[in-house]
Amino acid sequence: MNTTDTMAIRTQTDTTQYNEHSTPIFLTSSFVFDDAEHMRAMFAEEVDGNIYSRFTNPTTSEFVQKMCALEGAEAGYATATGMAAIFGSIMGLLQSGDHIVASRAVFGSTHALLTQYLPKWGITSTYVDIADNDQWAAAITPSTKMLLVETPSNPGLDIADLSFLGKLAADHNIILNVDNCFATPLLQRPIDYGAHIVTHSATKWIDGQGRVLGGVILGNADLLRSIYLFCRNTGPSMSPFTAWILSKSLETLHVRLERHCQSAHRVAEALSSHPRLQSVRYPGLPSHPQYSLAMSQMSAGGGIVAIDVKGGAAAAACVIDSVRMASITANIGDTRTIVTHPATSTHSKLTEEARLAVGITPGLIRISVGLEDVRDIINDLTQAIDAAEQQ
Repeated sequence: MNTTDTMAIRTQTDTTQYNEHSTPIFLTSSFVFDDAEHMRAMFAEEVDGNIYSRFTNPTTSEFVQKMCALEGAEAGYATATGMAAIFGSIMGLLQSGDHIVASRAVFGSTHALLTQYLPKWGITSTYVDIADNDQWAAAITPSTKMLLVETPSNPGLDIADLSFLGKLAADHNIILNVDNCFATPLLQRPIDYGAHIVTHSATKWIDGQGRVLGGVILGNADLLRSIYLFCRNTGPSMSPFTAWILSKSLETLHVRLERHCQSAHRVAEALSSHPRLQSVRYPGLPSHPQYSLAMSQMSAGGGIVAIDVKGGAAAAACVIDSVRMASITANIGDTRTIVTHPATSTHSKLTEEARLAVGITPGLIRISVGLEDVRDIINDLTQAIDAAEQQ
């Protein structure tokens, strides 16, 4: 199997004596040993197999194997949520006294992790502007052990130069950890640019239907060994049922994402000339300040569009309140189009100064473009913007 689309469909682990066409769900907490010696050998890791579903499970392993194939990773571990993946990818590798250089444009909960919780264990961090390569280089100290970035960023859709960061990490012998949630491995493979670790909130495009929570950590086998041991002992593992859903979801990711990207591009084009909008940001539009960089490392612009409504928070609230079809919720990557106001939801815990530093203005609305007919999506958003103008 030479293509990722095929591997996402045809990668399969264990079946039973019934020879199922679709891999069954292995809903079990533990696995039986042949005898006392087999138990000893399993715990001593002298033989392969499953011991306990917090460690490994055939259903979870299938999902991880598919994600490794898509990302070009050597190994992986599936977690209960995307934030568990971010946390595990850091705590499984760093220790007290270590330092992280991170993009200022990170998800709200990642910001809380970096600023409120990691310092309790003596892990410090420095923020830099995602697009300023000089800042990345200047922030590295002798104690720096990791570069942490999400690209495109949430929700401002800023782009990091992955080739530069990969070389920077290699030159300083530090770990490049990339949150690839917004792009998915079908649009962008950070490992190809030198990333050592890639994380996903599988809750988003990987599931694609707003059904389950999940995360995954992928990358270098030696690094994943340390992460696996940390997660195995602390317990943020994915349930087999969730893994089964996500494994099946991967079989349609390529066709879903193609539609999401095509529709998002059309939505961005349609809204870009609306007089009530301060700006429309989409990596696939030439108007994006990092368009050339985005298109050099991404195969398409993704399924998220960010609009900035003239009139600030009140005007943005009017637009959100005026949608008739789109959902008002904080998720992304669903079959259904979603509108979110980051300043008062996903990034509300940041200070106003911190939000403005990453482009989260009071009027910013994040649109996760769904799989409805794109004409209906455009009509709904346009009428909502028009309705807000009249209020």
